Amino acid sequence: MISEDDHSLDSKNKHFIISGELALILVVIINSFSVVLMLYSGSGISAISSVPYAFSEVINNISLGTFTYIFQTLLILVLMILRKKFVGEYLFSFVVGFCFGKFVDIHAAWINHLPLTMTSRIIYFIISYFILAFGIALSNRCGLPIIPTDLFPRELSNIIKASYAKVKIIFDVTCLLTTIVVTFVFLGHIKGLGIGTVLSAFTMGKVISSIGKMIDKKFEFIPYVKKIFHKKHEV
Repeated sequence: MISEDDHSLDSKNKHFIISGELALILVVIINSFSVVLMLYSGSGISAISSVPYAFSEVINNISLGTFTYIFQTLLILVLMILRKKFVGEYLFSFVVGFCFGKFVDIHAAWINHLPLTMTSRIIYFIISYFILAFGIALSNRCGLPIIPTDLFPRELSNIIKASYAKVKIIFDVTCLLTTIVVTFVFLGHIKGLGIGTVLSAFTMGKVISSIGKMIDKKFEFIPYVKKIFHKKHEV
């Protein structure tokens, strides 16, 4: 189901084979970290987490992590409605999203110990931006159910037959607009968005595609759970 632009290379051209499970675990850890780090940098939260952040600010007795997997559940439901059928793989994606939300709260608990200067803020944003882009590109290739906020634009691009980069940008911008409306209506001002959020929303889709093409040149991801499952059925 993986579909980014021109994402199909013969495996003989790839030099390294990596477990899809290992890649997915890495994605959950680094993407949740990059979301929290981007917010901590003061440049604004990432577009994919801006909607859960907006609601966590309006209803502040519920954590960002909790609102994250609530939002992800809604995305899964929308995908099933668009496909007009039940997709079991999407439910596994929700489990991954739940773990992602928990890691968001874990990272949020210790992130305040990092130094916070003007220089470090810039460094934090740059690091978080590229880690997040790399993590999404990696998740799109692991061959397993992935975080719903990453799954949604990938699957939607398949459903509507549009390029991943375009769908990703539209999805991120829609998240931004939703965050603006929610925070302005309920808080009286726009909160959580910054120059980093806007920059990410309008550029990350293309950066993800570029990083993905570089990954494709050297790596192949094999989910061993699926490999074992297929072997059992062959027997």
